[in-house]
Amino acid sequence: MKYSPIFKLSALATILAGLTVPTISMADDAFYEALTGGKVSFSARARYESVNQDNALKDADAYTLRSTLGYKTGAFHGFSAFAEVEDVQDLGGGDFNNKVDGDAAYSVVADPDDTEVNQAYLQYNGTDTEFKFGRQELTYRGAPFHRFVGNVLWRQNHQSFDAFSVSNTSFDGLTASYAYLNKVHTILGGTVDMDSHLVNLQYTGLPIGKLEGYGYFLEYEDAPANSSQTLGLRLSGGQKVNDDLKVIYTAEYANQSDYADSTIEDQNYYLAELGGKYKGWLAKFSYEVQEGDGSSSFKTPLGTNHAFQGWADTFLSTPSAGLEDMYFTVAGKVLGAKVVAVYHDFETDEGGVDAGDELDLLVAKKFMKHYTVGLKYADYDAGDASLGKVDTEKFWVFGQVTF
Repeated sequence: MKYSPIFKLSALATILAGLTVPTISMADDAFYEALTGGKVSFSARARYESVNQDNALKDADAYTLRSTLGYKTGAFHGFSAFAEVEDVQDLGGGDFNNKVDGDAAYSVVADPDDTEVNQAYLQYNGTDTEFKFGRQELTYRGAPFHRFVGNVLWRQNHQSFDAFSVSNTSFDGLTASYAYLNKVHTILGGTVDMDSHLVNLQYTGLPIGKLEGYGYFLEYEDAPANSSQTLGLRLSGGQKVNDDLKVIYTAEYANQSDYADSTIEDQNYYLAELGGKYKGWLAKFSYEVQEGDGSSSFKTPLGTNHAFQGWADTFLSTPSAGLEDMYFTVAGKVLGAKVVAVYHDFETDEGGVDAGDELDLLVAKKFMKHYTVGLKYADYDAGDASLGKVDTEKFWVFGQVTF
């Protein structure tokens, strides 16, 4: 496995720090205590996933386990370090195409076996500024809604980046973030070389909600045609009607165009949401458009795309004709368990072709702080045959422990 220069320097610095512990600790107990007085983290997620598609592929059944072990040091004059190892294993008893070395006769469950360093970074916190240098998971919105940049947390192997990132909160209500990306470590265990820049500004000082502006400049060194720049603006917020009812809303626009050596056409992105929260329940209507002209379309290659356009993952990549998605979400709690229901109605942006519809359901229960169990279901009904999509049904059973 090859490691990028950023990761190598980060790992070397961490190793050297460990080698100097005996000498430095004699002179400064605070440094030794920071290294040894940190926090160990552990997680394990076992999951069964089945996939049934109306095509020639055999039905897939996958039993997989994701385990992580991490350690974060204490702080020494603002400096700290974090390392996390991630392991994904096929537990056997199933047949599926994991997209790396699985059986292509079966439907895809994109969870190949892999053991890797998922994160390893040095961190500095001081004067309202946080720096991270090394391999890290990056996102700018709360999970799982990582629309443009995320860790793809639903898949067993998370996405992470070899990067330098900085975040500043010096101005009241404003969080300013920047990241330079050198490599992407994908959910399939591969790497993608990049020379990319991410800029994100979030301001919470407005009475009507949070304002977010962003610029994502992605340059793919080995696939320059995939490079792009995305500039966008988002407003999200809510207003109380009374003690029980709150109206919520979101409006977002982004433009994507060519960058570096790409030759893509300009495409736009629109999102409008309106809903309400009532006594712990959420109901909202959303309308999202990713434009396309039949040859190119608006795309979110670094996003946690499973959380959008249906959990059946039919539209993980936007069709060349673009996609319009009208969907309705209801979420709340029943007997202490989280329940979510989402209905999608899809149509292409170019030509208005019926792209199908989908129903998604989730029930998850967390107990004793550390344990979560859940069921998840997705049922996609294909639309016009010209799009090449097929009826797809997926079902998951999962259990997770986190310490």
